[in-house]
Amino acid sequence: MSQHQRPSWESYFMEIAEHVAERSTCIRRQVGAVIVKDKRILSTGYNGAPSGIDHCLDVGCMREQMRIPSGERHELCRAIHAEQNAIVQAAYHGVTIKGASLFCTNLPCSICAKMIINAGIRTIYYRSGYADELGSEMLRSADIDIIQLNTSDRGDHP
Repeated sequence: MSQHQRPSWESYFMEIAEHVAERSTCIRRQVGAVIVKDKRILSTGYNGAPSGIDHCLDVGCMREQMRIPSGERHELCRAIHAEQNAIVQAAYHGVTIKGASLFCTNLPCSICAKMIINAGIRTIYYRSGYADELGSEMLRSADIDIIQLNTSDRGDHP
């Protein structure tokens, strides 16, 4: 019998979110998101400038230039967040995400939290926190399950 230990579904999808984050064009933080339902990937997204717009990797970070701290003034950024990109991509391709789970390398900000709530996502799995407490408060108020996964979360789960 094989000694190979398969990752849990949660670990599997979080590892995919981490790979998606590698496509990020943000200088400050690389974030990846995967929307999943019934153990199937519906959509992915990473943070970066909208299609056709210069990336921060190419032109510099507006937020760094303006010395804006993380978690504040989200509107002053040329990038779209990973969670937003995953939701937009699902809509663009006509994929319903109501009742789905979101795997994200970071806990969503308040702007993303509002989109997640209205999109009907029911569970969020994340790896690292984020400096925007309002997002967490809104997700809890909307009865969305928020589960932090550790880097050691691996195991043979169905």
